[in-house]
Amino acid sequence: MRWAISHRGDPAARAIADRHYNRQKPGTPQFVPPGRCLVLLADPAVWVTSWPFAEYVKHEWAGAWVNSAFRNEGAGLSSELITEAVAATRWHWPDIPHLGMVTFVDRSKVRPKKDFGYTYLMAGFHVAGETKGGLLALQLLPDAMPPPEAPLGSQLVAAALTPGDTDE
Repeated sequence: MRWAISHRGDPAARAIADRHYNRQKPGTPQFVPPGRCLVLLADPAVWVTSWPFAEYVKHEWAGAWVNSAFRNEGAGLSSELITEAVAATRWHWPDIPHLGMVTFVDRSKVRPKKDFGYTYLMAGFHVAGETKGGLLALQLLPDAMPPPEAPLGSQLVAAALTPGDTDE
């Protein structure tokens, strides 16, 4: 596990996110959509899992976790970082939505290639369709997800212990 939990206003994570193609206002203090989120940092890489409430979502994957940002500037193999970030998301939110996780690729903003979203495909995602706006949707269903894994520096919460367990 290379990821550590960060937050939506972390200056180090924001600096990396500012260089992502979908960043709407680089330099603003927060770089995450409103709502529930998990921000992970593996300097120099950032990952954001958003979990928007389904009633506010307009695409057909409402209720799914959304990888709203991933930028790797040299923290390791991207497909491995994606798998680790999904594992950390599962650790953070044990109840997996039935639609799993989705991410969207704007093919007009990335270098042309044979397989758009290649690193996601290598991490187990599959092409799930397109949004009405033409973004490529990639999806990772729950049964294809890695097991939960705690991010660096995280701690087991005592309330999560089952009888007979200890936090030592």
